[in-house]
Amino acid sequence: MAWKPDGYPEVSPYLIVSDAERTLAFLERAFGATRLRVMPRQGGKGLMHAEARIGSGVVMMGEMPEAVPSHVHIYVPDVLAAYERALAAGGEVVKPPTQDDEGDLRGGVADGNGTTWWISTQTRD
Repeated sequence: MAWKPDGYPEVSPYLIVSDAERTLAFLERAFGATRLRVMPRQGGKGLMHAEARIGSGVVMMGEMPEAVPSHVHIYVPDVLAAYERALAAGGEVVKPPTQDDEGDLRGGVADGNGTTWWISTQTRD
């Protein structure tokens, strides 16, 4: 028996959100995420646990009545296109993509459900 599910990374962020379905939909539209395990609460009100794959990573989440503010950093091949998709998916501008001193073009988008997504493309070594 494997010590972790096949294809899962060793480390995954776990978000506490108020509406996991909303976060899953945002991730699908903004970053092309694929749903993995989705476990409804008993009685059918909301989700107890959910997971989505973005590239080689997995984001896990659970629901609470109030979201816990979180930040997730994601590298993408084209930060400007991903930033625009995130806004079109309902995200709110936190910071437009800006070149930083570390060699990344990075912008921030809040998903309206407690998480700020920092979207980056490395532009120099």
